[in-house]
Amino acid sequence: MTSREETAQLPPPAALYQMATGHYVSNAIYVAATLEIADLLATGPRGDDELAQATGTHAPSLKRVLRLLASVGVFAERDDGRFELTPIGACLQRGPGSFRAVALLFTGPGVRSAWCDLLHSVRTGEPAMAHVHGTDTFAYFEHHPEEAAIFDEAMGAFTAMVAVAAAAAYDFSQFGTIVDVGGGEGALLAGILTANPGVRGVVFDLPRLAPGARKQIAAAGMSERCEFVGGDFFEAVPAGGDAYLLKHVIHDWDDRRAQGILRNCRRVVRPQGKLLIIEGVYPPRIDETVASRGAAANDVNMLVCTGGRQRSETEFRDLFEAAGFRLTRIVPTLAMSSVIEGVPA
Repeated sequence: MTSREETAQLPPPAALYQMATGHYVSNAIYVAATLEIADLLATGPRGDDELAQATGTHAPSLKRVLRLLASVGVFAERDDGRFELTPIGACLQRGPGSFRAVALLFTGPGVRSAWCDLLHSVRTGEPAMAHVHGTDTFAYFEHHPEEAAIFDEAMGAFTAMVAVAAAAAYDFSQFGTIVDVGGGEGALLAGILTANPGVRGVVFDLPRLAPGARKQIAAAGMSERCEFVGGDFFEAVPAGGDAYLLKHVIHDWDDRRAQGILRNCRRVVRPQGKLLIIEGVYPPRIDETVASRGAAANDVNMLVCTGGRQRSETEFRDLFEAAGFRLTRIVPTLAMSSVIEGVPA
């Protein structure tokens, strides 16, 4: 029986208790990710004394935290008392495919403290992040370079996964040049160009990301086909694209600012070009499925952290129309995101 099935069979008060104490686990994940426990277990099971010595921690306390994580499947406790990796715990290892930075981002001090003031957002409609830290999310990262590096790495981990799914679901070979607006360090575009040898690309994002982007583009062997351009998408975006691609960008912003970004794309897109937004589409009705939980959780995270939102198909159609585009189709992917396609109206 899975933990979800067990929870479903709990009396309502006990089920509510399980939900209310969910932050116990997220805080424990933060500790394990910070201490790099998964990397220490990569070579095989180890005891709490050995792990504590390697991490400079108090062995009895560390053991209690590891047992909490074993209870939800992040690690496993063996009969001899040693701990070992599970498939979930292995995601916390450093290296290709790692989700360690994702875990650190969403359980770390910046996001966690903002969520603690969710009530402020509910009462005012304003991001709790700005209320707690005195600045918006992106300015916060500018002043916290270590957390900014975690953010960039986390977005890269998400993007690498989405790139494979998007390239499999949507035909990007129809375009000569794709401009990835807010493309970070280029993981998405590198993945798409790898799958489509005849396409060229431009990664457009804040100038601070240039070194990492150029390094990633070179590592992917795309330096001849892809370039990085620095700038501010609220002011303008590079001209010359056959497609303007925005992955997990528009959900960061309210309608007014989202329209501003899309209007800048509309000004420079070629007459036969396309607008491609890769995001989740908010379902018409929320139920207890994994998809619904993901959509609702991400939507509230946008409320807390950026003031943005997840949007339904109808809301995307309205947003496209306001920016001078017409939504033509929505192509689902296996990464719980869709390619939302539009053309100039």
